[in-house]
Amino acid sequence: MDLLEALYTTRAMRRVKPDPIPLDVQKQIMDAAVRAPSGGNAQGWRFLLVDDQQVKDRLAPLYQDALARLYAGHYKRQREIAEANGDQRSLNVMKSSQHLADHFADYPLLLFAFTRNDPSGGSIFPSVWSAQLAARGHGVGTALTTVLGLFHGAEAMKILGVPEGKGWELACTVTFGYPTGRWGVAPRRPVHEVSYRNQWGEPVGFEADEPLWGYPASE
Repeated sequence: MDLLEALYTTRAMRRVKPDPIPLDVQKQIMDAAVRAPSGGNAQGWRFLLVDDQQVKDRLAPLYQDALARLYAGHYKRQREIAEANGDQRSLNVMKSSQHLADHFADYPLLLFAFTRNDPSGGSIFPSVWSAQLAARGHGVGTALTTVLGLFHGAEAMKILGVPEGKGWELACTVTFGYPTGRWGVAPRRPVHEVSYRNQWGEPVGFEADEPLWGYPASE
């Protein structure tokens, strides 16, 4: 797959089929992950793949509670504003996030990424993104979420058998599955509206009102 196609179309794909991800595809995905940049080449990461239904069933209620807490707290006001204004794009994002929670145990493959001595995430997230790009190359959709670690990290790590007292932290969870929908370029604010040059607020020096690769942006 063309590099730019992968970069432009690796969007969150939360609605997927139950079909299992072949082991050879998983191997390619994870091998790509460990080739990502690592601060000081420390490689202070661990990755745990979960496809055991019993494990997923134990984790699902924790994730669902975590998302409910998020929307009852931090995102409560945003949700109320979106509902009051009929902001369908924001409501669709929330609906998609709720779909992930409702079907957490149905995803054929989950990836849990752990890190230690990496408070910024500067090493773990490039590796996770590489995994997502590699998955895109094989037609596998992904969605990254940090909600579980924010609210139920300790409980999740206990279920997953993560050693205690070793400094490991759950950085994020990624769902994997073959999408039921089509790939597309995610709609975003134009780069010149969110980028500056030399000083904050100064024009970046170029404009791009539409995506510079591929087909038009899709919802």
